[in-house]
Amino acid sequence: MTQPLTVSAAEVHSRLPRVALVGVHGFGERHLDNLDRLAAAGALDLVAVADPRPPADGKLGPRVEVFPSLDALLAAGVEPDVVIISTPIQTHAPLAMAALEAGADVYLEKPPVASREQYQEVMAAAASAGRLVQVGFQSLGSEALPAIEELVAAGEIGEVRGLSATGLWLRTQSYFKRSRWAGKRSLNGTDVVDGVVTNALAHAVATGLRLAGARTVSDVASVETDLYRANDTESDDTSVVRVRTTSRPGLPGGPVLMRGPVLTCALTLCAPVQSAPAVTIYGTLGQLTLFYTEDRVEITTPHGVRSETFGRTDLLENLLSASSEEDLLSPLSSVGAYVSVLEAIRTAEAPRLIHPDYVTWEGEGDDAHPVVRGIESLIRRAALGQATFAELGAPWTESAAGSGAVPSNLAEFRVNDTPVAMLQDGNSIRPTSSPRPYLHPVRTLAGTVVTDHVPEDHVWHLGAGVAIQDVDGINFWGGRTYTRDAGAYVWLNDHGRIVTDSADHAEGHRREQLSWLGPDGSPILREQREWRWAAFGLSAWKLTLDFTLEPATGRPVQLGSPGSNGRPQGGYGGFFWRLPKVSDATIWTPDSRGEDAVHGTTAPWLAWSGTFDAGTASAARVTGDPGLGHPATLVFLASPQAPDPWFVRHSGYPGVGLSLAWDAPVTTAPGNPVHRTVTVLVTDGFLATQDIEQLISPLGEPA
Repeated sequence: MTQPLTVSAAEVHSRLPRVALVGVHGFGERHLDNLDRLAAAGALDLVAVADPRPPADGKLGPRVEVFPSLDALLAAGVEPDVVIISTPIQTHAPLAMAALEAGADVYLEKPPVASREQYQEVMAAAASAGRLVQVGFQSLGSEALPAIEELVAAGEIGEVRGLSATGLWLRTQSYFKRSRWAGKRSLNGTDVVDGVVTNALAHAVATGLRLAGARTVSDVASVETDLYRANDTESDDTSVVRVRTTSRPGLPGGPVLMRGPVLTCALTLCAPVQSAPAVTIYGTLGQLTLFYTEDRVEITTPHGVRSETFGRTDLLENLLSASSEEDLLSPLSSVGAYVSVLEAIRTAEAPRLIHPDYVTWEGEGDDAHPVVRGIESLIRRAALGQATFAELGAPWTESAAGSGAVPSNLAEFRVNDTPVAMLQDGNSIRPTSSPRPYLHPVRTLAGTVVTDHVPEDHVWHLGAGVAIQDVDGINFWGGRTYTRDAGAYVWLNDHGRIVTDSADHAEGHRREQLSWLGPDGSPILREQREWRWAAFGLSAWKLTLDFTLEPATGRPVQLGSPGSNGRPQGGYGGFFWRLPKVSDATIWTPDSRGEDAVHGTTAPWLAWSGTFDAGTASAARVTGDPGLGHPATLVFLASPQAPDPWFVRHSGYPGVGLSLAWDAPVTTAPGNPVHRTVTVLVTDGFLATQDIEQLISPLGEPA
């Protein structure tokens, strides 16, 4: 008779994975709690910890040995199977290599390294030792990630247009006093790279990259950084990082999941209140948002909004059960894309200080924390428009730059040596917003900003300029396209771009040659554009835009609008001026008053007056108080070449245009181009009809 197999408790205990923890304070305390949980479940044996400052009495079991360092632990012959490293960032790489050389698998807290060179060294050490390295991006253990990939691959939100990672957190002064390396880019000549992107909200970046399909260094085409700080630190606390990924196929056996999507990370530690960080995938049929700290997914489609919460696999448990790297949820080899972001920040210029005028401090002492004025809206605009803070024109980016020099991609208009407008080349605008040159900011002589660009409601609205939604089926307006077949706005791969071929800039005058290019880069239209600007009375200046559109194809080209494609009252396209927020707005023509009465009518002029956005830097300069706005009036003079109807929006968003194709397309043909001239009077203060008539009477016909 076979006797039952008896195994002593000591023999069972010896078969458990032997785990050592390096770093028991800070985040190491969470590891201790998790180790207690797993040890109680019989999943591992915590055999030793290492920290120059031992844990409190009673924190560890009697069998756990305590050492001042990993070197001492290994020298004592402990021989752990797994080493968890939860130490200062600059120590991660050398400690990981020591543990690997000793024959242990490694759980490496984020950020795993402080440079790309260190990443390559640790990768080589793991390969040489034949051991596994799991990186502590806990969000990558979420069961939501594979579920999201399946939803996207199945076309739940249509074709992917891009991704964003957003985080609005607040951190007090005590956060930056937690250690010597907190808030440092380097310490005693050693890279640290602690910051909002690389550490505090690194999970947002890593999760966004994973959902963008970017795992390795080669999956990243480029990284652009825009780094700022409100705190008295070396590192960034308010930043945008834009990652352009390389093309790749989708899931095995399935359709293309994403083809080189752009991930825009807009993150801050200077928010007024803390909210759940998120990664959003934007599609042509909807969007999908993962609140990764909650493992909650929100799917928004034309059918409504639904939410689902998923489970999460503990990364240490995953490492203990893994037999190869393929079993790991967050292997070191799959965070190369994140390391590319870290390297871009490490090698970037030091973050610029946000001027104190744009920062409010709340709380006292170590509990005090900075709030960057308007940061919530800027984070949303950056995410939606795939734009940096500098590209959005956040007022504190101007103050941070400090030099006063005009960047090479801009041209400045000045009246009597006062800057009144900036011409943007539009090259940084996302492709689905139909990149094009435009004016922004446009200011009154007193400095009030009277244009807006990349606003939250329509991120493809770009200051003052020329845009048309339907040019022989190509969208040069941006955003969704209204089609007669759908009877609605739909996302199409139909966006063109307008580029400047040449320009002649002089005082008060600028002449440009532009090309309107289709999605494939082929020329559709040639444009001759002329800007003229000059003083006009004591408190006004005059801006004139003259443009001529002719075919680049040698054949007639139709210029259309949503209105010409069947949308009632939707005939926008041609000259368009997007205004900022205006309170107490009054809109009128010589014969009509109010948005509904003016919209779609023809009149020699249209006026818009009100108190312009109190949040602008110009308002602060004018009033001395950033909380107050300033009154201004814009007078738009109709084009003398054709009786184009006025397009006016106020209740939904503030904008004015002259419609080229109100309810029927206009054709430009060889030898018969489309030509328009629009003049705008930009004035400080409120004007009445009598004031306007007196102001424009010297002009005669609008010109």
